[in-house]
Amino acid sequence: MSLIDNINKILKDDLMSEIKKGSEISVVASCFSIYAFQELKQSLKDIKSFKFIYSSPTFTESEVPKECREFYIPKQDRESSLCGSSFEIRLKNELTQKAISEECSKWIERKASFKSNNTSSGMQGFIVIKNNDNTVSYTPISGFTTTELGCRKGKDSYTFINKYDGEAEFNTFNSVFNSLWNSQDKVVDVKDKVLESIKVAYTDQSPEFIYFFALYNLFKDYLEDNANGDNFANESTGFKNSNVWNKLYSFQKDASLGIIHKLEKYNGCILADSVGLGKTFTALSVIKYYESRNRNVLVLCPKKLADNWNTYRGNYKNNPLLKDRLRYDVLFHTDVGRTKGFSNGFDLSKLNWENYDLIVIDESHNFRNGGTAYVDDDTGEEKLNRYQTLLSNVIQKGVKTKVLMLSATPVNNRFNDLKNQLALAYFDSKDEFEQKLKIDLSIDDLFKQAQLQYNNWSKLPANERTSSNLLKRLNIDLFRVLDSVTIARSRKHIRKYYSSEDLGKFPERVHPLSFSPKLTSDDSLTYEDIYDYLSMLNLEVYIPSAFVLPSRRDFYENKSKKGLSHQGRELGIRKLMQVNLLKRLESSISSFNLTLDKVYEQIDCTLLMVESFLSKLSSNKAVSDLSLNEDDLGSYNYDLDEEDSESYEITKGKKFSYQLSDLDCLTWARRLSEDLAILKALKNKLNSLDSKSDLKLQCLKEFISHKINNNLNPGNNKILIFTAFADTANYLYDEISSYVKDNFGLNVGLITGSVEGKSTVKGLKCDFNTVLTCFSPISKEKNKLLPDNHEDIDILIGTDCISEGQNLQDCDCVVNYDIHWNPVRIIQRFGRVDRLGSKNEKIELVNFWPNMKLDEYIKLKNRVCSRMTMTAITSTGDDPINAEDDGDLEYRSAQLKKLKNEVVDLEDMEDGISITDLGLNDFRLDLLEFIKTHPNLDRTPLGLSAVTSSNSDCPKGVIFVLKNTSNEIKQKKSNQLYPYYLVYVAEDGTIVNDYENPKAILDSFRMLCKDKSDPIDALCNQFDKETSFGKNMKQYSNLLSKSIENILDVKSTSEVDSFFEIGPTSALSSNIKGLDDFELVCFLVVK
Repeated sequence: MSLIDNINKILKDDLMSEIKKGSEISVVASCFSIYAFQELKQSLKDIKSFKFIYSSPTFTESEVPKECREFYIPKQDRESSLCGSSFEIRLKNELTQKAISEECSKWIERKASFKSNNTSSGMQGFIVIKNNDNTVSYTPISGFTTTELGCRKGKDSYTFINKYDGEAEFNTFNSVFNSLWNSQDKVVDVKDKVLESIKVAYTDQSPEFIYFFALYNLFKDYLEDNANGDNFANESTGFKNSNVWNKLYSFQKDASLGIIHKLEKYNGCILADSVGLGKTFTALSVIKYYESRNRNVLVLCPKKLADNWNTYRGNYKNNPLLKDRLRYDVLFHTDVGRTKGFSNGFDLSKLNWENYDLIVIDESHNFRNGGTAYVDDDTGEEKLNRYQTLLSNVIQKGVKTKVLMLSATPVNNRFNDLKNQLALAYFDSKDEFEQKLKIDLSIDDLFKQAQLQYNNWSKLPANERTSSNLLKRLNIDLFRVLDSVTIARSRKHIRKYYSSEDLGKFPERVHPLSFSPKLTSDDSLTYEDIYDYLSMLNLEVYIPSAFVLPSRRDFYENKSKKGLSHQGRELGIRKLMQVNLLKRLESSISSFNLTLDKVYEQIDCTLLMVESFLSKLSSNKAVSDLSLNEDDLGSYNYDLDEEDSESYEITKGKKFSYQLSDLDCLTWARRLSEDLAILKALKNKLNSLDSKSDLKLQCLKEFISHKINNNLNPGNNKILIFTAFADTANYLYDEISSYVKDNFGLNVGLITGSVEGKSTVKGLKCDFNTVLTCFSPISKEKNKLLPDNHEDIDILIGTDCISEGQNLQDCDCVVNYDIHWNPVRIIQRFGRVDRLGSKNEKIELVNFWPNMKLDEYIKLKNRVCSRMTMTAITSTGDDPINAEDDGDLEYRSAQLKKLKNEVVDLEDMEDGISITDLGLNDFRLDLLEFIKTHPNLDRTPLGLSAVTSSNSDCPKGVIFVLKNTSNEIKQKKSNQLYPYYLVYVAEDGTIVNDYENPKAILDSFRMLCKDKSDPIDALCNQFDKETSFGKNMKQYSNLLSKSIENILDVKSTSEVDSFFEIGPTSALSSNIKGLDDFELVCFLVVK
């Protein structure tokens, strides 16, 4: 007996000396590697036979229980080791496996036989060789790989293999081997499966297969973690046979399954698909799933959207989902916290809020501000706001409630917007939530850090303020959180990565029309003139606190020490009123005049009160009982737009009185008089303007006439006119309805949300939903709801009460009579008609702008706003209560420039990254579906490749999928897929997308491979010809070099060249740190 330690004596050398022509070799080992064959092939080519038994079940249906083996090697590893073990990375990265595999396969067919242990009992490994003149035995043998042969270093600290030359030892081992080989109970023949597995390595692969093989390696933990199916949709419920499921597009089905998985695993999910992508129907399919499991579901929505949700659960003729018999409850956002009264048919005093298993929150961004308890000014008690009430009294109590949130705009300006919504899902289980997400930082610290990084990034020069730069700054944990609990797809994403045959179509957007009519035909009054007047206003009628005498300031500050400061409320109101004047000027002269009258009246009344006080003071009359109540300052109905109305509710507060004797009334009266003089002069200028001289109104009429006489789509006269203000909407209805009816015989409707609607249809009940149904009769199924009404509304005038959640796709034209200061609102308005499945071939957006160059308009607006810059005011003093500060105006102005000449999507308005850039859910679902019909991806060898064709979005080059196999390489903080790395490199060596953009690379991967289920022969032949069938890979070695440099910042390329060359290489002995630690999983060549 002699000892082989693979240091002083190498097993490979010893075997080569013992294997001779005509040798009969028998092996029992855990795995077999083609690279071991490569090392011994000169000796093996003339042998008589080679018999191999896998010591544990391999290429069989059975598996050895892990607890039965002291040294357990997973079945997947045993099978994949056929084309290279985990310790043969460098050999695999040389990309010679195609040639070696083909040669080894032919040798196996002629010389070798393979069987596998098919029992739960272990088998010790050994090798026996029988020659004509001698025999030899080796034991113990772990695997038949280059590591055991002594050619490569493995994980073991030492190796001791006994070699026996005696006949007795040979007979013992050979007898055991023959007994096993001939046993039908203990072993099964697997030669065909071995050959099949090796064949994969040298056969041309389809692009689609390589895509799914990449996904399998990237997301196999996702499959393993959920192998028991607990977090996946239980299809036995039959929800896939439902009406709603079969009405979904494939991207909606993907979202539905993804939402169910996230709800089951994380208890919450935000569906943030872009406007017009059918979030409601996706949510309804999720509701149907939970109802099929006898769960109680509540939908919380804005009151204006209640009819939509009520329709889908009601026994109504126009309910397209009637057969599904949905039974969820519907309540309104404003009902949260109410304990009495009735709402949507429910007695709120008796409602059991705690008994809902799933809550679906439509337009969940309404809860994004979170909040703290506020102080009731009447009682002094702390009360919960709506967000806190929902969190503590509805979600936290009773059954464990899952929360699905729907919003196209879950984030406004702050990462906290998202955190506050997510908190509705994890509420009092934050630690458990963080543990499931496998994040290092706490949720609070993570979002705080992200906001800080975003703030720093936003201050960079424009050329450095790139998405890539921001991604590098953000913590990988943020990506993990967003990927885990959000689903967000854009319109562009859907169009690019889903089949058009499955989707139907989006309508074509024609170039937007822009009108900039003058205020007057003779330029006697311009926008610039009015801006000059507005910039002189103080509007200090709203801030009496600014005139409190120094001696009395402590008294008033102590009165409002809890919650938002009183002074802060006043400054907030002044800011809102000043901004409101600007917005209403841009809306219509009619609305502007109404507001001027109200402001004038308020200042005048306040001045009279103050002057009366001063008069009494000068005549020595008693004045101590005179006071000024804050309600006197905020009691006027200013018809604010929707966003400013929300801010006004926050800032206005409740009763708060000033003793006029505590104020510097002389100064205040002087300031009020100055404002009155300015307003009087401005009103005099405006007196000559009426509807007949309103050039903007006349321009709208001309456009309506042109649209009706020149249909964008044959027979479609419909126009949807948006304005931010009910006053403007009423003004337009009064001026347009008779004009359209008299000249074209068409009907006009009006919806403002605050009062009953109007229409020129005789006898029509003009409630909110009836007007919408008559305007969009096909999408709203008017024939079922109003079968006896044969008149439609062709022109609808509305405020932003209909800019969210409504499907009005019968219409093909949207007019923005005023440009909302928040560009997102403009996109949401257009989203009412810009919807998937529209019957219109084309749709059009029309914008009315002030009559000045956009840059001048922006400068003037900023000048007026900077006149009264509002300080940051909250209970903590950290955040502004109104986002309309100067920086925000500049940011939104830049967005408006984008809207001037094109129709843009929500994601195009983002200055930075969107959550649509980060979610990987679609790819997991792709894999989940593929694995159902291709269960054996675990047996596929690494290092495979495919060739596909480039396109305008995806340039020629290579997509590499690499795996870091060493803990010594630090995890990159922004690599979402660690330990895997994706790099897309162009032919010229430039990085198309690096590992920090996995979503972008996978999107390209999917697009390049989708529906290409067969190898592209012409491209494969071209690739083989260019590379001499894989022998000359210089070009691709350079590209791999660039990819690894991108990960490691390694600047040398010579060491990487050898990955693609046959024969001895410098890389095998290279000491460059990290170079040996990346295993090539697969790659896609883009030609």
